[in-house]
Amino acid sequence: EDDAIPRDVLKQKLAEGNYDGIIPMLTDKIDREILDIAGDQLKIVSNFAVGYNNISVSDATEKGVMVTNTPDVLNDSTADCAFMLMMAVARRLVETDKIVREGKWENPWGPKMFLGSDITGKTLGILGMGRIGVEMVPRAKGFKMKVLYNKHNRYDAEKEQALGVEYRDMDDLLRESDFISLHVPLTKETTHLIGEREIQLMKPTAFLINTARGPVIDETALYKALSENWIAGAGLDVHDVEPTTPQTNPLLSLDNIVVAPHIGSATVDTRLAMAMRAATNVVAFLKGKQPPDLVNPEAVADTTK
Repeated sequence: EDDAIPRDVLKQKLAEGNYDGIIPMLTDKIDREILDIAGDQLKIVSNFAVGYNNISVSDATEKGVMVTNTPDVLNDSTADCAFMLMMAVARRLVETDKIVREGKWENPWGPKMFLGSDITGKTLGILGMGRIGVEMVPRAKGFKMKVLYNKHNRYDAEKEQALGVEYRDMDDLLRESDFISLHVPLTKETTHLIGEREIQLMKPTAFLINTARGPVIDETALYKALSENWIAGAGLDVHDVEPTTPQTNPLLSLDNIVVAPHIGSATVDTRLAMAMRAATNVVAFLKGKQPPDLVNPEAVADTTK
């Protein structure tokens, strides 16, 4: 089923039984309390996601619990989603679809009707050049885009040349890019990475795309920026609070934003591959092997205690 296990039910199940492993979804918070209830029997938490900010990795490591994720298998689908949002918001697809469906398309055609923005030949700035960020590059090159990037550890010149990308510090990337796509993990350092200051550095014709995690953007600042036309628009697949609703999120009242309900990896093939990856990590552990997608290898030694 799609619904997360209610926390009280999860706590009850863990207290009643001896479980070697848990396969949580990103909506399941695996913190110190859950780990303590699970007890010493628990040895692996195999996250059904590539991000693992829902898990207290430090607490898991301290208790000798391995944490794994599902990298690589969702790179393409998430990059596709980011590019989809870019195209949809730039060409005003959702806004104009609504106009047609509501019977408000009155003039058949006009030279200034429903004008959007070009993508071909523009500049894409990628913040966070990990696996998914790298997959944005060939998609952008297919649209003849110039690609700038920023990451914690800059690539060497040979790799930059091979990818066809140019490094910029974050401020310069924000200033120069027509589209900015976020692909950073959610950490203390990246929470509200994009706020008023950063948005004010962007071009008034620029678009902000987020398929990473919602709290990477300060949504209050983004609402102010979009409602006052500091930038042209935004495309969000992730949100500060999920699910988000029109009653709680003023961003949903704006026309210059396209929103999706966290569907970056939501394809049949990708979700099946993620499930297999999560299961493979557990099976490896049960066979006495190191799981292939271990994110806290320092916990491995403790599992033998």
